Amino acid sequence: MKLLRWLLIPIVPIYDLITRIRNFAYDHNWFKSTSFPLPVIAVGNLSVGGTGKTPMVEYLIRLLRDDFKVATLSRGYGRKTSGFVLANNQSDAITIGDEPFQFYSKYKDVTVAVDEQRVRGISQLLKLSNPPEVIILDDAFQHRKVKAGLYILLTDFNNMYLDDLLLPTGNLREAKKGANRSDLIVVTKCPHELSDIDKKHIVDRINPLPSQKVFFSKIVYADKIIGTNEELSIDQLKSKKFTLVTGIANPEPLIEFLVNKGLEFEHLAFKDHHNYTAEEIANLSGKDLILTTEKDFGRLKGVPQNLYFLPIRIEFDKKELFNESILNKVNLLYRRC
Repeated sequence: MKLLRWLLIPIVPIYDLITRIRNFAYDHNWFKSTSFPLPVIAVGNLSVGGTGKTPMVEYLIRLLRDDFKVATLSRGYGRKTSGFVLANNQSDAITIGDEPFQFYSKYKDVTVAVDEQRVRGISQLLKLSNPPEVIILDDAFQHRKVKAGLYILLTDFNNMYLDDLLLPTGNLREAKKGANRSDLIVVTKCPHELSDIDKKHIVDRINPLPSQKVFFSKIVYADKIIGTNEELSIDQLKSKKFTLVTGIANPEPLIEFLVNKGLEFEHLAFKDHHNYTAEEIANLSGKDLILTTEKDFGRLKGVPQNLYFLPIRIEFDKKELFNESILNKVNLLYRRC
């Protein structure tokens, strides 16, 4: 696969030209970009693959929901429906996508919707009898038909956009210059012990604009796993035979965490957003204990009571400053509306 990607390197300049023309057209108002009369926050990245967008959206939900009526709007990648769909009690990962279903399952006080056309989706949300006051757009950094009030760009510490190449040889969706559209840049999945010198080196490499702020975040795993009917401590897994099932872009941090805990397990890896078949679920049902990610948990509900997930959250090195940056911007946009 890597060889094929390098063989495709002659296509990179063509892809670069197309994306640059597209961005130039939006920058100069040749293509229409729609603004809305409420704070809209766009969370995204420059690269394909997992950079931690879902934990970031959940962090924003928890930060904002006490003061504002919050809605999330996603494309609903992997769903079997189309158009605007508002999450309800009959929704599942098939009808709205795994990540929106996770939002809906955890945050009942938040409106969750999906639409591949974000302008239409926002318009539909604003027509609700109890419309949102803040909308969080998931994976929308390149969706320039919407002009958000705040852009949060994520980049994985282990695969920063600074070191990547454009598609199809690399994983970048657009040129690195696209980072200039962001208000906040968050380096995600950092080591738990990252020195100030290392952080400064990264900031110097990013070379943010005067208007931009750079933050660092890390993944924190829970000390317990959650099943349909019970919870177990991580330490209890030391005496159990279990299977790790992942359908995410990069399971390596999770694998590393479990190995460092001294756990032994079988790992079954599937592609990101994998929709498990009835046959796969039937095969998994024969396992003694299955540990999976929270995102996969919603797609594996056909597995009986031996299914558990490991919750994660993100922590910031400068939590107060990050929260303040978000709240000040949202309050400013809200007053303007």
